[in-house]
Amino acid sequence: MEISPDNVVFWEAGPVVVTATLAYSWLVMAILAAAAWLTTRRISAGPHASRLQSIFETLVSAIRHQIRDTTQQDPTRYLPFVGTLYLFIAVANLLTLVPGYRAPTESLSTTAALALCVFLAVPFYGIWQRGLFGYLSHYLEPSPLMLPFNVIGEISRTLAMAIRLFGNIMSGSLGVAILVSIAPLVVPIPMRALRLLVGQIQAYIFAVLALVYIASASRTANGEQSQPQATADGHHGN
Repeated sequence: MEISPDNVVFWEAGPVVVTATLAYSWLVMAILAAAAWLTTRRISAGPHASRLQSIFETLVSAIRHQIRDTTQQDPTRYLPFVGTLYLFIAVANLLTLVPGYRAPTESLSTTAALALCVFLAVPFYGIWQRGLFGYLSHYLEPSPLMLPFNVIGEISRTLAMAIRLFGNIMSGSLGVAILVSIAPLVVPIPMRALRLLVGQIQAYIFAVLALVYIASASRTANGEQSQPQATADGHHGN
């Protein structure tokens, strides 16, 4: 068994190399895009909604509630990024049920790319909500002497997110492979179920951590300006 899907090459032509990591990442994105298209091409209200539309509406509603509960802010601004991040990781890990499939999250390059997206999203949302100088000022809190420590903290938590997701998914895959080789008739079903559960938990944790970092950076100086939006969102529903 290859340690990383990066080592599994499907196609190569000169400098262009299509590894299992790349191919299965494309597969996950294609599945999400196809599901979104099938769900939205014939949107209906009330009892006429399709089963697929109902499933996605329930999922989006659950994500919105989670964002609101975590940030106490209007979830609309965070939903596209955080929701996509969660769905990508969750579906990538869910497809491990398919024989021969290798989750792209087993590759450090994938988890590093996801963590980098969060790293870039933090200042994007922070500047969008607070303005450039308002966002940069938080690096000087509670004292200008904290500037280097705050910068190091931003970088280290990005590395921690990448390594945590990679380590948990990779260790689960290796554990299943080792136990299956020892007891192939007894271990597979419970271990695969445990691996599936761990994969979904890791998707949730990664998305929530990203949400906390982004919401913290975008919170206004007095911490209160976002509250009316959250209250209004609660009155108007989802």
